Amino acid sequence: MILNQNKQLTLLLGIFFCITYTSIAQTDKSKRPSPPAQVSDTIKNTVITIDYSQPSVRERKIWDGLVPYGKVWRTGANEASWFEVSEDVKINGKELKAGKYGLFTIPGDNKWVIIFNEVWNQWGAYDYDKNKDVLRVKATPEESESFNEQFTITISDDGTVKLEWENVSVPFTVE
Repeated sequence: MILNQNKQLTLLLGIFFCITYTSIAQTDKSKRPSPPAQVSDTIKNTVITIDYSQPSVRERKIWDGLVPYGKVWRTGANEASWFEVSEDVKINGKELKAGKYGLFTIPGDNKWVIIFNEVWNQWGAYDYDKNKDVLRVKATPEESESFNEQFTITISDDGTVKLEWENVSVPFTVE
């Protein structure tokens, strides 16, 4: 069946608007329920940058609930978080070469594993491959000083990075 020119034009305009709307919605990440965030600091001439998304508690059980213990977590929401350093550093005393890494974690009640993976550009942890881990270090979770509705990552002047969400804070050092 051949459509007349008006129907063809209407169909083409509809397709154009759908594609345009989808592209705008995907590129404006600030409108997501878990908005993007980035923290960066310079410690002893080394630039540290961490890019992540900020999920909210929203009255949910977070630890060993939304985020299960013992399983790899993307350390935020949406795309996998990434961690970049401009110089070689030590993470909790273990060497990490300058570069950009996927930042994953394995949460636990008493111990966390912080993972730096060579694949930094991926969605969530669905394609996470343990064989591409560059470094794994252990960290001890602490009770945070205050309740954090949104997942937040901070870098202090002494090189301590803290992963904070709900009532939990997980520090590790970058030197």
